[in-house]
Amino acid sequence: MIEQERRAVDLPTFASKADRLRPTYGFEDVSLAPGLETIEPADVQLSQTFCGIELAVPVLAAAMDAVVDPAFAGALAKLGGLAVLNLEGVQTRYDDPSAVIARIAGAADDEVHDALAKAYAEPIREELVARRIAEIHDAGSKAAVAATPAAARRWGPFCAEHGADLFLVQSQVSSARHLAKGYDPLSLDEFTRYMPIPVAVGNTTNAAAAYQLMEQGAAAVFVGVGPGAACTTREVLGIGVPQVTAVADVAAARDAFVRSAGRYVPVVADGGMRRGGEIAKAIAAGADVVMLGTPLARATEAPGRGVNWGMAAPSPVLPRGTRIKVGSAGSLETILSGPASVTDGSQNLMGALRQSMAALGARTIAEMQQVEIVFAPAVSTEGKSWQRGR
Repeated sequence: MIEQERRAVDLPTFASKADRLRPTYGFEDVSLAPGLETIEPADVQLSQTFCGIELAVPVLAAAMDAVVDPAFAGALAKLGGLAVLNLEGVQTRYDDPSAVIARIAGAADDEVHDALAKAYAEPIREELVARRIAEIHDAGSKAAVAATPAAARRWGPFCAEHGADLFLVQSQVSSARHLAKGYDPLSLDEFTRYMPIPVAVGNTTNAAAAYQLMEQGAAAVFVGVGPGAACTTREVLGIGVPQVTAVADVAAARDAFVRSAGRYVPVVADGGMRRGGEIAKAIAAGADVVMLGTPLARATEAPGRGVNWGMAAPSPVLPRGTRIKVGSAGSLETILSGPASVTDGSQNLMGALRQSMAALGARTIAEMQQVEIVFAPAVSTEGKSWQRGR
């Protein structure tokens, strides 16, 4: 017995990775806590300058083919936001992309992946890239465009030459260091130096990586890996960090960078938000702007005909997105500015944000970033049994 006890004492200590798991939080895990002041919603200011572009509301439309075309960009600009066009989508492959979108929207569930892969097999055409930028300007909007790192070197200078106002280098996960064999990866530091227009970068969830992207000249950093309604990256690859934690971490990097370098780099919460309350939480976590995809795909002005699909959905070998049927919730103005005809917070998103900021005493986006966030796993269920029972 004594020998058994001695052997037990001599056993080594085992360190488990599970013991080092840090808690992370999504929108459903937290709530915003009222403080000492409240103000009138009319006194809330949502405007800001984003990468040299004036925004009346902190909303970007995601570079998704079912969300953004030149006409939609114009409609959103009139309401104070900014749409981002996918340079590698159907808008730059087809003279009439609406027919292609109709085929994707109407495909049977077991045929939609083949329809997507076929649609995106057509080559990108220079004249269409230039035409779409001109059409966006003609619609009354600044022209923001997005491409993957592999395509950025090719299309970045071309788009700048043809009048683009903002170029977004967007990938599944963005980092300052990309290790590769067999090809020369994009050097962000070099790219931002020779590009004559601002270059935003996404996506990341890591503070250190975001800080390095800022050091390399990123004009804005987009945050979010896999939170979008039409994205399946978290299921397919197992990668992602809940958005409240991800945004807060990157915002901390932004604050450290402005103290060190004197340059403020906006943080964009990209994905995972459907309701006004989630937008409010994203800004409270530190975001300057939110990028919305599926909520805007539900607008009657959206080209997707009541459906949406992830940007990586057309991949012929490993899709990380899916087509989802979202329906129509009304005009873009109704979704952003109301009046709302539903009670779930998916309409009048900016009205909800204003009301939230007013109740928390935040006059500006910067003040909203300072409000208290509390861990509140019961916030969506407390006292709501009658709603759940309907």
